[in-house]
Amino acid sequence: MFATNPFAELSVSFITPEVMQWYLIVMAVLVAGGTILDMIHKKSAKYFFADSEKAKKSAKRTVGTGEKAGLAVATLANEVLTSGEFQNTKRRLSHLLTMYGFILFVATTILMIFGISTSALTAQLWHIGAIMLAVGGYWFWFFIRVDVNSEGVKWYQLRRADLFIVSLLTTATFGLIWSYMQFNGGNVADMGLTTLFFALFILANTTLFSTVLWSKFAHMFFKPAAALQKRIAKADGSNLNLPADFDLSDPAVHARFPDIPTYMGKNPPNMGPGIRREPANHY
Repeated sequence: MFATNPFAELSVSFITPEVMQWYLIVMAVLVAGGTILDMIHKKSAKYFFADSEKAKKSAKRTVGTGEKAGLAVATLANEVLTSGEFQNTKRRLSHLLTMYGFILFVATTILMIFGISTSALTAQLWHIGAIMLAVGGYWFWFFIRVDVNSEGVKWYQLRRADLFIVSLLTTATFGLIWSYMQFNGGNVADMGLTTLFFALFILANTTLFSTVLWSKFAHMFFKPAAALQKRIAKADGSNLNLPADFDLSDPAVHARFPDIPTYMGKNPPNMGPGIRREPANHY
């Protein structure tokens, strides 16, 4: 099963490669269109550039091209490739499994359907990607999302924000089941269970890529840009127009804010000992 290209088997009996290729092109157009509509509807791009210009006016120094390149590399290594913004280890691992599983799954699907690579390794990576996606997604859904300390939402309570993760999970799940049944002699053209799970796989896929406007799909495109802008703002001193992080025990800070010793003492603790006692369950 793992070394078998499920799309090659499908093209022999039911759907031509050209139809599958056009389906992928339509899905790509839907993602692009949904992302653009999301930007227009939420005015996210307009807000991003306006906030960037506002930060430049309050910058205390100029960040050069070389330094910006270094910040871009740091953003790629931390926020993008390793999801370093997640402080909760379980949440981070779940996210990484889901993200890299999705990338493998989509990339190998394109390679196999367009005939760029038909090797057994590509088919294996397709199945591995689907499994990684399922493990990371189900881990999040049943053990992290339902954690009372995190969100307090039961696994069977669905909201519009869940559209992305649910369609991801069903795509991976139905894809694996369809591949297994087809490998064991099932034929999509027979209109049996293999056909049913293939149809559910296509339905989940179409839902995932056609509902970008209403799901969290588009955030993966904005996240790196926002993370980079945050690093640049910290480097140039504008700090996204947020107040500075003061040391409340510093005499210079006491002189600037004379009410600190009155209300918090000369050496105030960092948010109190309760923060240190509490387990790191939140993310």
